[in-house]
Amino acid sequence: MSVMQEKALEEGLESVSDVTKTRRPLSRAGLVWHRLRRMPRFWIGASVVVLVILWAFVGPLVYPWSISDRDVLNMGMGPTMIHWFGTNSIGQDIYAQTLAGLQKSLIIGLVAGPTATVIAATVGSASGYIGGWFDRIVQWIILLLLVIPAFFLFILLSPLIKGLSWVVLMFYIALFSWMIMAQVVRSQTRSLRNRDFVRAARYMGMPTRTILSRHIIPNMASLLIIDATLGVVTAIMAETSLSYFGFGIQKPDVSLGTLLADGTAAAVTRPWLFVFPAFVLIILLFAISLVGDALRDAIDPTSGMNRD
Repeated sequence: MSVMQEKALEEGLESVSDVTKTRRPLSRAGLVWHRLRRMPRFWIGASVVVLVILWAFVGPLVYPWSISDRDVLNMGMGPTMIHWFGTNSIGQDIYAQTLAGLQKSLIIGLVAGPTATVIAATVGSASGYIGGWFDRIVQWIILLLLVIPAFFLFILLSPLIKGLSWVVLMFYIALFSWMIMAQVVRSQTRSLRNRDFVRAARYMGMPTRTILSRHIIPNMASLLIIDATLGVVTAIMAETSLSYFGFGIQKPDVSLGTLLADGTAAAVTRPWLFVFPAFVLIILLFAISLVGDALRDAIDPTSGMNRD
């Protein structure tokens, strides 16, 4: 064989190898990422979320006013070069308060949403896998919590927890946000517990917690990721609603809900008190919803992959 023939053979083998590599089937995560990359709404939503988070936590470091500062010479003034979002009736800077409120709302949403998903995955999978009396007790508790209005229960408990930290509010929201998802997880677990790989793990003597953590819950990871993402939106809206009506975050702490409550009365006469916090809240919720919507379509193509 000549040198030219050997070189041609080597190039042919390399091309075959390249084709094989390009046609190698993608993993589940790789397939989801491949779909996400082609969705403009995912990139728009993710970019806005990242920018909002950076703005909320870096912005106060480069802004000269804090939430406790008061400018008595510019009380109740509209947006200016000194106070970008204006001031309230006692001279507090609305831009600084909006960033502080955005921080609280982000922390509560990013913790309460995934926490509710973790509770739903743990309780729902255990209930569906173990069954029997344990399943009946769990279902009774879930139905009881679904019947009790969480908002009115918090109103009844608010005198007891008003003096506590806003962290209590965060875990309260998580505690009353997992029931519906737990029902879905339970249903999925009941369909998985008789699969061959679960039976094999059971016959090998694996404990229940290992089977749930290694075989049951990972098979619902896509569903749980979507729920955690959209749960962030639900948690932020819950915190905003409770704080708006005076049952959530209490002064001197601020959140987007407290800012909206303070600005409602002056929405016509001094619109900057209401418009800026409301605009920030809408942008945040819309961006997170775009990410959650894109994740849903990437994980489940039948839910509307052709919208982009």
